[in-house]
Amino acid sequence: MSEVKWFNVEGWGVEGKGWHDTKHFFDRLPARAEGIVRGPVWQLSQHCAGMIVQFHTDADTIKVRWRLRFSEMSLAHMPSTGVSGVDLYCKDRVGKWRWLGLGFPGTTQDAEATVATGLEPLPREFMLYLPLYNGVERVEIGVNNEASFTPVAPRKDKPIVFYGTSITHGACASRPGMHHVGILGRRLNVPVINLGFSGQGQMEIEVASLLAELDPSIFVIDCLPNMSDQMVQERTEPLVKTIREEHPKTPIVLVEDRDYGNSYFFKAAQQGHLGRRVALRAAYNRLRDGGTDHLYYVTGAQLLGDDGEATVDSSHPTDLGFMRISDVLEPILRTLL
Repeated sequence: MSEVKWFNVEGWGVEGKGWHDTKHFFDRLPARAEGIVRGPVWQLSQHCAGMIVQFHTDADTIKVRWRLRFSEMSLAHMPSTGVSGVDLYCKDRVGKWRWLGLGFPGTTQDAEATVATGLEPLPREFMLYLPLYNGVERVEIGVNNEASFTPVAPRKDKPIVFYGTSITHGACASRPGMHHVGILGRRLNVPVINLGFSGQGQMEIEVASLLAELDPSIFVIDCLPNMSDQMVQERTEPLVKTIREEHPKTPIVLVEDRDYGNSYFFKAAQQGHLGRRVALRAAYNRLRDGGTDHLYYVTGAQLLGDDGEATVDSSHPTDLGFMRISDVLEPILRTLL
């Protein structure tokens, strides 16, 4: 191919950031959150889960080079493609986002990949998903030298904000565009902000106060897998009330935990689901009875289907599981939008 020209995405910005006053460009929480939220939450906020870059080009070849922030390329149950890779989508002739190619990470923190080549050189719109379970220090898009290239700034539409656990964070999608937050963003054609914190989505009041600073179209709260019955009982109402003080009419969607894939065989797992769900439903009823409007509830038993086939380890969804979660949430969110 001809010489490549490179474009640093910081020149036009990424979509999926809730705050601009971040310590590092690709962080998910503002710099002032350090020392306010717990240490593990702050550490995980340095992952760029859910962030996308958009651009137009008529290039026949598209490359990406990116510098990863952390050396752990993969997890025991999640491939490096989802943890540290980049994922490219392109709009088709009718305006639907279709998957185009994956940027595979290498063995070091400096990665470069030809994500697509041999394209017919026609003007198209592209969307690049950044890694789910790693951070980045730099991302550049490369196209053949004779191609046009037009950055697309982040949309100004109100986003849907998702606050939750490792599942919201993206475990264990095979590639960054296949977590349900990303799938729903494409299906609904709206910006999304991913505030999933692996193992640490616990409805903490410090995080609730940060959520209240945002101005989304919908808040989706999906924290139960990281919480005990008592935590759900104690924290749901303060979280909702903190958000509601700043956003009297913005829909807040409370989501129950999904069934473990093998919970059919384990009574303790069934009881765990039941306890958390009873506590969440009771908190929801108290809030509604107390006059909290625009509050919605999603039951969890149907999120992954009923065949046990949608997880890696009984807890974390495969791509199939994320598609099923999206199928459940899409009509609810579409109605609220």
